[in-house]
Amino acid sequence: MSVKVIVVGGGAAGMISAISAKKNGAEVTILERNSRVGKKILATGNGRCNYTNKFLDVKNYHGKNFKFVYSPLSQFGVEETISFFEKLGIVPAIEDSGKVFPLSFQASSILDVLRYELDNLGIETICNAFVKDIENKGGKFLINLKYGRRFSGDRVILATGGKAMPSTGSDGNGYNLAKKLGHNIVDIFPGLVQLKLEENFLKSINGVKVLGTAYLINKNKILREDRGDILFTDYGISGPPILQLSRKALELLNNGKKPILKISILNSIDKNELEESLKIRFVYMPKKPIEIGLIGLINKRLIPVILKETKIDRLKNIANLSNEEIEKIAHILTDWRFEIKGSKSWSNAQVTAGGVDTREIESSTMESKLVEGLYFAGELVDIDGDCGGFNLQWAWSSGYIAGQNAGIK
Repeated sequence: MSVKVIVVGGGAAGMISAISAKKNGAEVTILERNSRVGKKILATGNGRCNYTNKFLDVKNYHGKNFKFVYSPLSQFGVEETISFFEKLGIVPAIEDSGKVFPLSFQASSILDVLRYELDNLGIETICNAFVKDIENKGGKFLINLKYGRRFSGDRVILATGGKAMPSTGSDGNGYNLAKKLGHNIVDIFPGLVQLKLEENFLKSINGVKVLGTAYLINKNKILREDRGDILFTDYGISGPPILQLSRKALELLNNGKKPILKISILNSIDKNELEESLKIRFVYMPKKPIEIGLIGLINKRLIPVILKETKIDRLKNIANLSNEEIEKIAHILTDWRFEIKGSKSWSNAQVTAGGVDTREIESSTMESKLVEGLYFAGELVDIDGDCGGFNLQWAWSSGYIAGQNAGIK
């Protein structure tokens, strides 16, 4: 007789765990709270679904014990993921950055082939099924839905997602279910999220985008840096480099630290070189006011803000600038610093940091060390990755391993 596996959550981790368990001979049912499975997948990669990354490294992951990812990733890593989806019909498109997309560049392609595979394998998928409670009774799991319906199974895979993007159904209910089953939760907070700054000039540069480098600094030590498009907003700052730094920044804030964000607007040149370059540039425009003299070098809307920050009169003729004032301009263009005040809300975050304590999970199987027959997969666990396909890879790896082991008779 087949093992009966109940998968709670029909996202990326839930679907692949169901497929894996079914292929191992189990009878599988997915309970999904939304009206359809895979809602969050459609929002990944700006609708293109960056489903893994060729340059994957354990250093792209975070949590109290980020090394927990070693075993799942070694068992079902990037090549296994690409092969898995190729067999379902997905042709990989690999960018120089290592990001892997379906060649259609449509997130719906990934979801469509997964849904077809669920149907093809005869996996029962029940939507609009909000799991209120799970009881472990004598080796059997009793699953109670919000509206009274009950299910039973030999094994349960919790793949509910975290708390990021609640519009997709991730409201943190999985943490409540895990806690009721005896598990501890490492404090959760938004990851891959825009940061809030406290500056009175933000509204005037809302929407200004620069190609620069962002640095996260604590106690004068650079903890992380990332280059790319940086977007100033009316609340603070956004863009891929900011999202990459946000996890560590919020971790520091939550621990009472005061992290600093350093932005280099002109990062192709260091401060001293820029200072000399400005002096040469200004030779050709001695009668121009400085606010005109900077046009063509940086975004025009940044000029009055930068001059105000450096306390230089915007109407001052370039010929009258002192070497000290030129040095100030060079400094702020390569080392503009801001105090981080917080972040945008869960609805803006791409992933949840924190989650079910990995010390209570066996990494080689994703089975609970506390409750036999209970497995975990995906974002619910205290593992989160950087931007670039690393979080979906964690969903595929942890989900596949959880399903594979839960499906064993």
